[in-house]
Amino acid sequence: MTSLFSPEGLIGLLFLVLLGITACGALIAVTAGRLIRSVAGLLLCLIGVAGLYYFLNSPFVALMQLLIYVGAVGVVIAFAVMLAEPNPEKQPSRGRNPLTGALGFLTSGVAFTGLAVLGLTTTWRRHVGPPPDGGMAAIGQSLLTTYSMVFELISIVLLVAIIGSLVLARAGREKP
Repeated sequence: MTSLFSPEGLIGLLFLVLLGITACGALIAVTAGRLIRSVAGLLLCLIGVAGLYYFLNSPFVALMQLLIYVGAVGVVIAFAVMLAEPNPEKQPSRGRNPLTGALGFLTSGVAFTGLAVLGLTTTWRRHVGPPPDGGMAAIGQSLLTTYSMVFELISIVLLVAIIGSLVLARAGREKP
């Protein structure tokens, strides 16, 4: 049993705090009644994820998370919110399907249960030796050799997300 004031206990506490920030931000993002509060919750969640990256000894990925997602994507989403229709009563209302909430809850429960079972039944190997280098040189080498296809696919996904947000923002405006 480790004490809270031992190095292992403080590291575990730091991990739980970062996990709590991420989970609270995600909860705010999906339950907020106002769109701007949802955006703020999303940004808080992304800041928590950046903290988890830093905790996992990858400061470059944590910095890129802050610059790209919190900075750039947060600004794009804020612009989309500002371009959206200010009067929601002018937009055509669509009825809500009562099965949507239940289906979402069931799907998230199945995903959580699957991940929990996977996490509890997997035999985790402990890394022995110095921690892996999370610096720019190692990440650049990996992105340009091992993960080059994934890197290109992520850039395409980001491009589609930006175009989609612009299309949604434009469709929300009233045509003159």
